[in-house]
Amino acid sequence: MGYRKLPNIIITGTPGCGKTSHAEEFVSQNPEFQHINVSDYAKANGCIEGYDRERDSSIVDEDKLLDLLEPLAEKGGLVIDWHCCEVFPERWIDLVVVIRCDNTVLYERLEKRGYKQSKITENVECEIMQVLLSEAKDNYNPQIVVELQSEDLDSLDSNVSRLGQWFEMWKENNPDGVSNDLE
Repeated sequence: MGYRKLPNIIITGTPGCGKTSHAEEFVSQNPEFQHINVSDYAKANGCIEGYDRERDSSIVDEDKLLDLLEPLAEKGGLVIDWHCCEVFPERWIDLVVVIRCDNTVLYERLEKRGYKQSKITENVECEIMQVLLSEAKDNYNPQIVVELQSEDLDSLDSNVSRLGQWFEMWKENNPDGVSNDLE
């Protein structure tokens, strides 16, 4: 399978917490990375297998998605942005960033997006129960899972700076890259 010279990062969290803003800002400061907004990528590449009316969202064909992403992940340098993370093979991922958000701020963001009340409630409850943080810790080595709070531009800037520092350390610790092989 070979080595990848750049790490792969997942940025996950409840919808509205700031995943895409974090991914876009990190990639703007580190252009060797490619931002993959999974929702957009799945739609653009025919990875939608249906629609969930109750949740008002598309259903992603995860197998097809993973087949398309595998060659990119093997090269490295992906910043994967999605509301879940457990579908991505552990061997692909070097860092899992779980973006968290104050419930009141999250509620207001989702309301501004025009989400139905049932969808707002479901997502705020998901945030309260730390569902995505638990999912990340259950599916990846807890040492690569980082939880970051994000309520405003200052926290966004601070978080992206932390990600940049992590990347610099990763490069120092892995000058030859990392293996894509299963360990």
